[in-house]
Amino acid sequence: MDEDAAYDTQEIVSELVTNALRYGAPPVQLRLINDRTLTCEVHDSGISAPRLRHARTVDEGGRGLFICAQLAHNWGIRYTDNGKTVWTEQALPSQHP
Repeated sequence: MDEDAAYDTQEIVSELVTNALRYGAPPVQLRLINDRTLTCEVHDSGISAPRLRHARTVDEGGRGLFICAQLAHNWGIRYTDNGKTVWTEQALPSQHP
């Protein structure tokens, strides 16, 4: 993984885990899946959905999911019997042998 992709991944993980800790419910679980894309999944036991919004310049928060949506190729929310999983997919740079 190149430096830019690693930085994007760090930002996505940081934002999703922070949202789960602040607004979700324990336990919080993080999963990274490296396949054709890099999938980041953060699961918590809460049921409230995060909202994608455009924060104003004077707002102290509200940019997390917007940042994730900008850095990821795709994202979404999946509900389960015991909470929700917020996920992102990042395109990986092609790997040369």
